[in-house]
Amino acid sequence: MTEQITIIGAGMAGCEAAWVLANAGFAVNLYEMKPHRYSPAHHSPDFAELVCSNSLKASRVDSAAGLLKEEMRRLGSLLVPCAEQCAVEAGGALAVDRHTFSALVTKRIRSHPRITVIEQEVDAIPEGNVIIATGPLTSDALHQPIAALTGASLYFYDAAAPIITGESVCMDHAFYASRYGKGGDDYLNCPMNQEEYLAFYEALVDAETAPLHAFEQEQLRVYEGCMPVEVLAKRGQDSIRYGMMKPVGLTDPHTGRRPYAVVQLRRENREGTLWNLVGFQTNLKFGEQKRVFSMIPALRNAEFVRYGVMHRNSFLNSPKLLDAGFALKQEPRIRFAGQMTGVEGYMESAGSGLLAAWNLLRALRGQSPLILPCETMLGALVAYITDPYQENLQPMGANMGLLPALTERYRDKQKKYQAYAERALAALEMALAASDMTVEAETLARKSAAF
Repeated sequence: MTEQITIIGAGMAGCEAAWVLANAGFAVNLYEMKPHRYSPAHHSPDFAELVCSNSLKASRVDSAAGLLKEEMRRLGSLLVPCAEQCAVEAGGALAVDRHTFSALVTKRIRSHPRITVIEQEVDAIPEGNVIIATGPLTSDALHQPIAALTGASLYFYDAAAPIITGESVCMDHAFYASRYGKGGDDYLNCPMNQEEYLAFYEALVDAETAPLHAFEQEQLRVYEGCMPVEVLAKRGQDSIRYGMMKPVGLTDPHTGRRPYAVVQLRRENREGTLWNLVGFQTNLKFGEQKRVFSMIPALRNAEFVRYGVMHRNSFLNSPKLLDAGFALKQEPRIRFAGQMTGVEGYMESAGSGLLAAWNLLRALRGQSPLILPCETMLGALVAYITDPYQENLQPMGANMGLLPALTERYRDKQKKYQAYAERALAALEMALAASDMTVEAETLARKSAAF
C-alpha cells in the first residue's frame, strides 16, 4: 500500500495507532518531539513514557481496568503484552518497570519496517490522514493550530470533583429534589445535621492534600474561579455551608425540615449510574477523599469511580467535535486519540489509539466504522466522551458505572462484575464478527504478543 499516514505523538495512544496501521500494510510517519524537546512532565527519550504511577491498575478481568485491558488485547494491543512482559509484583495490579516497558515499546515501534520515526516538533497539522495523539501537555506550537481548527474548543481544567456510582448512595439518607422545586428531580441531595456537618468540616480542613508539580502550580494560579473545596472551607466554618452545601430551598422528606447542610449530586450520565459531587473539586489525596467524603451519611458506602483531581490538562470538547470513531466531524481525515479526547488513564489512552487506528483503517478501505457496543468497556467509554448530550465533559477513566445495568440483580459484587465482564467480551466478539474483523484482530493480537 502506498497510503501515507501521519501520527503525531509517540505516547501510549500514538504507539498503539502506529502499530495497528503499520501491521495493516500502511506506511506510517510517527512524529515525536523528544529528545529535542520535552514537556514539563517528560524526561525519557523512549516512547510510551509513564510519567506518574507505574501501575496500569487491576489485572482481573472482573474489574473495570482488567476488562479494558482484555478488550484491548483482543483488538491487537501492543502495549498490553509489553506491559505483561515488564511486570513487577503489585498484588492484583499490573505494574511495570517503567523504563523497561518504555524501552520495549520503543524497540518494537522503531524496528517495524513500515514505521518511520521523525524526531521533530510539529507546529502545523499535516495534510492527508493524520492522528493527533499529543496528550494533555500538547506543546504550544501545536496547541495553537488545534485550537484554531476546533474553534478554540481546547479546554483546560485545573480541578474536578469526585464521581461515584448511583447504586452506592444510601437512599435512606438522600432524596431527589431541586431547590425551590425548580428543575424536577435533577439533583440527588445528601443532607447533614449540625453535628454531622461540624465533624465533616473539621475532617475536611485537616485532611492532607496532594502535591502539585511546579508547572501545575503556575497553571493553577491563572484559574482563581475554580477553588478546591478544602481551600474554601478554611475561610470559615460556614464558608461551604453558604456555598456549595447551602440547604436553602430544600426540604428533607425524611424529617420534613430543611437540612443544616446538604451535598448535591448531579448526574454524570443520562442513565444516572454515575453522579458527581457538585462543587467538590478538590486536591485532597485519594485516600483522604474516601475517608472524608464517606462521612457524609448518604455516602458512607460510596463507590468512587474517579477521585477529584487538580492539575493541568487540556482536552477537546469531544461531544461537539468528534464522532465515535475519533474523527473530527468537520474534517474526518483528522483523528484524535489519547487523553486529549477526554479519556483518563494510561490504558484508556492506549485504547483510544487502538480504536482511532482501526476506524481510520476501515475508512481507508471504504468500510463502515467500528462502533463497539456500550456493553463493552471501550465502547462505553467512547460513548461517554462523545455523547452529544454531554454538556460539561470532564476526563473519565474506565469504571463499571459506565456500563448499562444488568438485567439480573446480584448481591455479590464480584459475581456482578464477572457478569459485566462476560457480557462485555461476548459483545466485543459479536461486534468484531459483524465487522468481519475477527481474523484480522486475532492475527494482530498474536503478532503483538510475539517477543
